[in-house]
Amino acid sequence: MHPSRRSHIADRAAMAALVRAEGFGTLIAGTAAGLRAVHVPMVLDDDRLRFHVSRSNLLFDALHAGAEALFVVNGPHAYVSPDWYGVPDRVPTWSYLAVELNGPVRPLSCEALVRLLDDMSAEREEKLAPKAPWVRTMMDPARFAGLVKAIAGFEMEIAEWRGTAKVDQDKPEEVRNRIAAALRARGEEAMASLYERPFRGSEELPPLPPSAGEGGPRPKGGRVRVCTEDSARPSPMSRLAASPGSSLSGGSSSPAKSGRGGSSP
Repeated sequence: MHPSRRSHIADRAAMAALVRAEGFGTLIAGTAAGLRAVHVPMVLDDDRLRFHVSRSNLLFDALHAGAEALFVVNGPHAYVSPDWYGVPDRVPTWSYLAVELNGPVRPLSCEALVRLLDDMSAEREEKLAPKAPWVRTMMDPARFAGLVKAIAGFEMEIAEWRGTAKVDQDKPEEVRNRIAAALRARGEEAMASLYERPFRGSEELPPLPPSAGEGGPRPKGGRVRVCTEDSARPSPMSRLAASPGSSLSGGSSSPAKSGRGGSSP
């Protein structure tokens, strides 16, 4: 979080709007091998953040044990040249929006994992209208069950919200407008808009449809039992058999130092 108070986002609704708009972020937690990160899509429901990772992910054991984790969502960002300010003695900077969330993590049951996948796809498919939405009932049930066995669902109970909007809020309007014009000329439309109307609340982000977890559409179909209750820890052989290339893998793990990790989430 930026140390300057003028860059802090105090409005939790504004932070939640940014998290939902992005729908993707980086989760960081401690493991026996040190700090590790995984990049995952997620669904936000009030003070709950739901996501999934591959069972072969380096973070799986720590998350399953109830680790405290940090989740970072990056919004629009852009390099700002000193020349764009139109005033002397400026230095290069980087403007950005970001939200940090942290709290304890617990595993989801098998049924809750399937609901998460349904909710996640429904939330994103809705944004692709007028395309007919994809739903899991379009898949062969055995194929779906086989893929889901390789992943585990989790839920973070959000204890703290911290947001940063660093967009030169302390500069005169004429300076911000010059920077906005330069950003727009480079195709940085999102940041240009924020410079023209500095981020102060949830009204600064476009309205979002409700997520499926908050009353939106959910694919029809019966319960699918595809794993053990409470995401029980897989055997070593089942970990080796996990499919790192699956579209349901939940992102890629980023080791903080060299060693075991690779690209499998």
